Amino acid sequence: MLKPSDKVAIYMQDELNGESGKMGFGAIRYLQNEIVAVIDSSQVGQSITQFINTKKQIPIVATLEEAKALGANTLLLGIAPVGGKIPEKWIPLIESALELGLSIINGLHDLLAPRFAEKIKDSEIQWIWDVRVPTFTPPIGSGKALTHKGKRVLFVGTDGAVGKMTTALELFSALKRKNHKVGFVATGQIGITVTGRGIPLDAYKVDYATGSVQAAVMEEADKDIILIEGQGSLLNPGSTATLPLMRGSCPTHLVLCMRGDISTLRDYPNIKIPNLAAYIKLNEALATVNGTYPAAKVIAVSVNTSKLNDAEAVKVLKHVAEEAGVPATDPVRQGPDDLYKALMG
Repeated sequence: MLKPSDKVAIYMQDELNGESGKMGFGAIRYLQNEIVAVIDSSQVGQSITQFINTKKQIPIVATLEEAKALGANTLLLGIAPVGGKIPEKWIPLIESALELGLSIINGLHDLLAPRFAEKIKDSEIQWIWDVRVPTFTPPIGSGKALTHKGKRVLFVGTDGAVGKMTTALELFSALKRKNHKVGFVATGQIGITVTGRGIPLDAYKVDYATGSVQAAVMEEADKDIILIEGQGSLLNPGSTATLPLMRGSCPTHLVLCMRGDISTLRDYPNIKIPNLAAYIKLNEALATVNGTYPAAKVIAVSVNTSKLNDAEAVKVLKHVAEEAGVPATDPVRQGPDDLYKALMG
């Protein structure tokens, strides 16, 4: 639904400095549409570069009206609360946006279209895009991805929201720049929003999850390299996404993604991140299943060091590489060249 000419405002109230703004930050980094404003009344007057590593100059405003005055015709809900539910305190904002004639991009599980479609003023130009809605019923998984003769790279994590999509898109950009025939499979709301296609994996019934991944991978089967956006984590007690991703994509390579500033899960501080070398072996074993599937190996660790200063980042990357036994890099801070070298080896 999003056209190249649409101008976007991103709702980030109280989350520019928080933990739940990944939808908004992903859009700032990768959405090709012009972003005319970020809405966060608590940070008005600050520079967006204080919160994200970007060259974009985007004003931070307090209200929808200010964003519309800057040219916005689309509101992207940039906050991803745990559980994917729309907070009740957002309802007046959503109603106001529709009254102002703005379209809305919603990446949460709660659907807006069934509830608010009647508030759309002109359906020719105004719309609600609920990104997490499956668009097809896939076949049951059958291992069909094994027929693809190239490289299939799956991004796995120590937790959710650690940088799997960011890492995949940074490597995708590097491969495109070097003229490789590469495809990207978006499996979550941010990846779908910024690329315009993909599967909302966590919205599929469990019996169809593997098949949905397989179908998306096979759509890119003419590419030499396919990058599959990861979701969740084997370690996270609320996540069931890793196994469907592994079975559906039958990966030949893995990239482990993690945050460099914490040693526990973000939302479960009682659950510690295990030894990285052991955790890598676990992911490799589950992907490969005693040689039944390709011998997928973790080729590198992508470390999100955005909360660290330069000296701290260097120290953490060195420690991670030593513990994991593979190269460690931050593809945003350092660029994706190290990941590219690890893949192309």
